[in-house]
Amino acid sequence: MATIITIYSLLGISLIVSFMKSKDKTLKAFKVAGKALLKSAPSLLTVLGIVGLTLGILTPETISGLVGAEAGFMATILAAVLGAITLIPSLVAFPLAGSLVRSGATVVTISAFVTTLVMVGFVTAPMEIRILGKKFTLLRNGLGFLAALIIALIMGVIL
Repeated sequence: MATIITIYSLLGISLIVSFMKSKDKTLKAFKVAGKALLKSAPSLLTVLGIVGLTLGILTPETISGLVGAEAGFMATILAAVLGAITLIPSLVAFPLAGSLVRSGATVVTISAFVTTLVMVGFVTAPMEIRILGKKFTLLRNGLGFLAALIIALIMGVIL
């Protein structure tokens, strides 16, 4: 809570300083920000929808059973495979991951999911093969998958 208060306080002070320095530039910045908000609104609503549906369908007990501590390392492998074959924007994946962790998923499992989501591209592999070659694509994706598992284990130790 203290972090939120600090951030909003700094935001308010910066806004006042900006307004005092140049009213026109500050208003122009608000217009640009408003347009950016309208442009990103569909993505934000998608994030809210996906996270809401996921948490509405999956109870904390189900989440804990599927990707919690009792699910073991196979849940981490499964999450890594799902992350590798799923094409979800990071804007959706990060809030979803946070919600899953709060609902009982382990940090290791969710780290594997998010890391492979970003580092491995099963869906985009055909395009990557055409542009960069089969050997490079397979090597990059294979090493990315292994690195994601290692990163997930390290996250489990750190957090």
